[in-house]
Amino acid sequence: MTTKEELAERYGRAPRPRRRRLYWIAVTGVAALSVAALAWLTVSNSFDDVGFDETGFELVDARTVTVSFQATPPAGAAFACAVQALDEDFGIVGWRVVEYPGSEETTRAFVETIPTVAQATTGTVKACWVT
Repeated sequence: MTTKEELAERYGRAPRPRRRRLYWIAVTGVAALSVAALAWLTVSNSFDDVGFDETGFELVDARTVTVSFQATPPAGAAFACAVQALDEDFGIVGWRVVEYPGSEETTRAFVETIPTVAQATTGTVKACWVT
């Protein structure tokens, strides 16, 4: 054994395989837990997600719009949707939040009437959520 190796061993400068192995095990464990937590957050957020597709709108008169859409909530979950009417500058001229009871049907179709304060040019679904 050389003097350099003796000094390194005496003062702790020599690589220690056990300590290095524990370091990599800890790094791998933290990385695995981080990936698992991120996956769980992604999946758990989608459990309460309500999907919706607008199927059309109709301008009934100067103060009324009907919006047709399909919603896909989780089975049995009650949910609500915000339906809005917009003018030509995309300003909100009518707004309504509608609550729906839970059902075992996967996809359900709805037609909602929105009273407006001015002439609307379109009707849309802003958002849907589980209540």
